Amino acid sequence: MAKKSQIKCVLDEKALHTVMLDPDKCRGCVTCMKRCPTEAIRVRGGKASVAYERCIGCGECIRLCRYQAKKPSHDSWDTLADFKYKIALVAPSFYGQFNNLEDIDTVLNGLLAVGFDDVCEVGEAAEYVTDVTRRIMSEGSIPAPVISTACPAILELILMKYHDLSENLLSTLAPVDVAAKLARERAIEKGVPAEDIGIYFISPCPAKVFALKMGLGVERPYVDRVLSVADAYMRVVPAMEKLTEIKPLCRMSANGLSWGISRGEANATKGIKTIAADGVEQCVKILEALEDGGLRDIEFIELNACVSGCVGGVMNVENPFVARSRVHYLTRKLKKELNTIESLGKSPEWFMWEQNPRLKDVFKLDENRLAALGKLMEKEEILKTLPMVDCGLCGAPSCTAFAEDLVGGVIPRDSVCVRRQAENLSKK
Repeated sequence: MAKKSQIKCVLDEKALHTVMLDPDKCRGCVTCMKRCPTEAIRVRGGKASVAYERCIGCGECIRLCRYQAKKPSHDSWDTLADFKYKIALVAPSFYGQFNNLEDIDTVLNGLLAVGFDDVCEVGEAAEYVTDVTRRIMSEGSIPAPVISTACPAILELILMKYHDLSENLLSTLAPVDVAAKLARERAIEKGVPAEDIGIYFISPCPAKVFALKMGLGVERPYVDRVLSVADAYMRVVPAMEKLTEIKPLCRMSANGLSWGISRGEANATKGIKTIAADGVEQCVKILEALEDGGLRDIEFIELNACVSGCVGGVMNVENPFVARSRVHYLTRKLKKELNTIESLGKSPEWFMWEQNPRLKDVFKLDENRLAALGKLMEKEEILKTLPMVDCGLCGAPSCTAFAEDLVGGVIPRDSVCVRRQAENLSKK
């Protein structure tokens, strides 16, 4: 398996708005701004705004907003009318939303009852990714520590801020993309016309909405629509109660289901030194340690932006710790043998990135290197005049971000916050 080529560093031409702001509800409290891992949020004029080119879709701003001024973007349930043959891709974390669930097939049959013609488990696809990962690890084609790319928010974070770690990225397709490819192939083998097929992913988080709409690592998106877990849950629960027959549909093993919770992917690799972290703040600490040359004794790193893994996504309905417990319980009821790629008759290359995701220079001060250098020097001079307490009163998350906004022309030199800072300095 050939080592992936050097990733080129370019800026994305467009950004998908995965988080929508309701200005009528926003109070300008700066909570979201202070916790955004990429400093994508500003609060000016008493309202928050998002620089979407910096947004990684982690959902922290949605999770923290007490006024519910931020909502995740996703497709409407009405879009089921867009296709004649609709396939639901079911994430492992979805099963953790249901109380007293004893049989995964109940959920899968419930999805058929609410309008889908077929279902495909992302957990099954995750097992094939695990099998390929083991092969990559044994070959050593990617330098250790190999970093999982299953969480699109973490992948986006690395592409934006940690360019030196790009060669450590695991170059496999995300399990949801593998599931979409398999679902389409299986439907066509059944005789369904390709143009009739609609692939729907039920997403626990906005980062996956972004990844599937934009197509991270693929030449074109494999998923046609992305629904929210909350919307699906509200429809599936009553449908499950009315089922008179439960068809055996589940194909995944306990290994695939475990991907829905933190450490599930790492544990499935077997026999190597791994580390797993969840919650975006803890993931940032791991990435910073790696960039500083630490953790080199580790062979594989699993990072999840959401606490407890995908069960912690902001588009879910259940408390992440409750959902995690439920998923863990359900793993005991499934077979233990990992599904391998031999059973599909696929080569490892079928599961690899079709194209390398692009690094993003969203933090550079100017396209022109000389101009950027001049702005950097100006920024350093401005920082000398600032208190460096990162209070957020200026509408930027830090004094450094304020200085960057100033030299970048994001805020005018005669703005209120600049005049106020000058006044404060004159009193000293």
